[in-house]
Amino acid sequence: MSISKLFNLNSATFLFVCITDVAAQQVQERLRSLHRLIYDIESERGRNEQCIDSILRAEKAAESSPSTEDSGSSQQQMQLKNLYKNGLTAAEQEERVLRAALSRIYEIRAIKNERRIQARHAGNKETIGCGALMKMLLSAAQTLPLHVGRVGERAPSLCGAVPADAGHIARPGDAVAALVRVSDKEENWILAEVVSWLPAQGKYEVDDIDEEQKNRHVLSKRRVVPLPLMRADPRTDEQALFPKGAVVMALYPQTTCFYRAVVNRLPSSAADPYEVLFEDFSYADGYSPPERVAQRYVIAIKEGKGRAT
Repeated sequence: MSISKLFNLNSATFLFVCITDVAAQQVQERLRSLHRLIYDIESERGRNEQCIDSILRAEKAAESSPSTEDSGSSQQQMQLKNLYKNGLTAAEQEERVLRAALSRIYEIRAIKNERRIQARHAGNKETIGCGALMKMLLSAAQTLPLHVGRVGERAPSLCGAVPADAGHIARPGDAVAALVRVSDKEENWILAEVVSWLPAQGKYEVDDIDEEQKNRHVLSKRRVVPLPLMRADPRTDEQALFPKGAVVMALYPQTTCFYRAVVNRLPSSAADPYEVLFEDFSYADGYSPPERVAQRYVIAIKEGKGRAT
């Protein structure tokens, strides 16, 4: 190895060590903040429970009192009104503390992801076996942030089935579906990770998530589909989910490839996957038996789709 290459390698390693130390400190700071917020959440929850108990007792007392327009009844109504106001204030404060805690968790995720990307750039990418990769993909889907909107707020782009905005540029480390050529006559949609955006070319540089392939691709924007950045809760954001019967691309279980499928059943909770039927002409009706696929790996269909075999 030449002296210049050795110097560059040592410089990259030194830079990575420095970045790792800074990232570790940032994570520790946010963990300490999160620890305090957890205690605050418990305190606010206790306050909320007291408010609810007071409201229930006051409502019970009002129901048992004669329904007359006397001063006592008016006083009870005023008391209930004040209790409702106190309960609403307590609930809003608990929401603020919960959102602050979620923010710290998302910050920790972002810091760790940035550290992982820096490790890859420094040449410290760890080889992951197939079994470990499948577990990692499942964990990534299960821990994908859940959109918790306020009353009347619609789910944002890249939440569940909501597509990316037209001008969206995926960031390094983001998971995407990428249409790549695997032979002269065949193209497949694979699970990949963004390395960089090349603005002069209007193209992405992506890595195949399957490290055994060790393939890097430079692809036009139309060949790259960003995966959801948040899960949608069917109880509050059903419109952010694909409807039953929708034709989608879904990650085939235990693989890193996307294939055409039809939504057979929607998630019933934020933690539930879709149930989909993959196109598979080895079956009489042209579809595979139902398969469960996490929200993160179900996206809108595009031309150049692959098929399960």
